Amino acid sequence: MFHLREEKKLWKKKINTVVGLDEAGRGPLAGPVLAAAVFVSQKTIGFPEKQVSAIIRDSKQLSPQKREEIFKMLEKCPAIKWGIGIVSEKTIDRINIFEASKLAMLKALKDLEKKLLRKADFLILDGNFKINVDGRRRRKLLQKSIIKADEKVFSCMAAGIIAKVSRDKIMKRIHKKFSKYGFDQHKGYPTELHRLMIKKWGPCKVHRKSFCL
Repeated sequence: MFHLREEKKLWKKKINTVVGLDEAGRGPLAGPVLAAAVFVSQKTIGFPEKQVSAIIRDSKQLSPQKREEIFKMLEKCPAIKWGIGIVSEKTIDRINIFEASKLAMLKALKDLEKKLLRKADFLILDGNFKINVDGRRRRKLLQKSIIKADEKVFSCMAAGIIAKVSRDKIMKRIHKKFSKYGFDQHKGYPTELHRLMIKKWGPCKVHRKSFCL
């Protein structure tokens, strides 16, 4: 089943620039939180609908290999544009993970709007919250929060996959600097291995000090 239903309902109302947002990295003990903002053009020329609809899922339900496969497919599609927002572990410690996740979404939206050369008309967010974007624009930006949008709404599904793949790449780079923690394996999540390494070596500079380590 294809998942552009939410976007198509808005397009019929002449709401053209619809953006789906999702994040990756709220649960880890280390590293940044990262969000993606995804726009799908109504002119879905070159959109691999059958291929994508057959395999796209909530990013948490996909293997790393499948996420990479879909990421590359999305990357080649001219009908899809996205922006990325990254918030560091230091900022997470300062403002808390929930606020940091919303900040990452704002950054991702700003990055996407730069690429599109226009403002978004409507945001679809995975969850039960909204982000404060009205301070930087004259008109109120419409938003809709949907529980489990990353399982139901294509642009949010795509955002979740893009965010997860992009964050995993960052954690692999971090691993090169702090290899004894095994970040290439657990990506900072609180696995048994990760907790053992923290117990053995103590936290490093990319660990979130406000989290219970």
